[in-house]
Amino acid sequence: MPRLNAARYFSHLYAPLALLLGSLIAARQAHLNEFFTSLFNVLPTVLLLLGGAFCIAYARVREACLLLVVYIVYFLLDTQADHYRIHGSLLPEAALTFHLCSLLLPALYGLYGLWQERTHLLQDGLARLAVLFAVSISALALARRFPEATLGWLTEVRWPSLQTDWLQLIQLAYPVFLLALIGLLMQYLRRPRPVHAAQFVALIGLLLMLPKVFSQPGALNVMSSLLMLMLVVAIAQEAYQMAFRDELTGLPGRRALNERLQRLGRQYVIAMADVDRF
Repeated sequence: MPRLNAARYFSHLYAPLALLLGSLIAARQAHLNEFFTSLFNVLPTVLLLLGGAFCIAYARVREACLLLVVYIVYFLLDTQADHYRIHGSLLPEAALTFHLCSLLLPALYGLYGLWQERTHLLQDGLARLAVLFAVSISALALARRFPEATLGWLTEVRWPSLQTDWLQLIQLAYPVFLLALIGLLMQYLRRPRPVHAAQFVALIGLLLMLPKVFSQPGALNVMSSLLMLMLVVAIAQEAYQMAFRDELTGLPGRRALNERLQRLGRQYVIAMADVDRF
């Protein structure tokens, strides 16, 4: 297998990092105009539908589940954040909802990101949905039946020496985020692909987004939209590469050659070379 230089090896990270930087800048804006406010209110739903259509067309169950997990967390937190922005107070279940999302989001995201698609498409999708359903029902049951005990367990300070002001999530969330990030990074290093790069960078964005849910108006909508867009763009980019580039060498394939020849018109010259020991 040919050795890849560093620039090409990490080239898949450029677009996700650009979107992440853009989301951080946009999230820091104190006030968005009416157009952008309305846009980011509907964009997560639009991206879920668009990304779901891409995933169905290209048989990508893993990415569909990642989009679904991000959207569910966005929906749950958006309800709480909207009430806080409008009324200036939190709903009674806001703290428990936020802390559960902070813990379960990286766990499910990391699980789905590392869960390889190796079985039948329908079986794989049903298995992933069964896991999501079981986790959701268990979390809902605990929150409904033992709200105070669950909240106390989540917010317990287990490592006092690590308790600092800039760590704004519950302590349990950070080891889960760390394990998921390490797993997704190793996956990308083993097999650099646009989807793997987007999964890794999007999880970093989710880690940066959660502390801003209540403190920065619009941060949840803006960052959720652009992080979901990151995953959708990666799916489209990978589909393009599969169609137009050779997977082994990364060189343009026959379809790319045909398109290039069509653009040249009727007059062109083709040179062929036979490379030994390739």
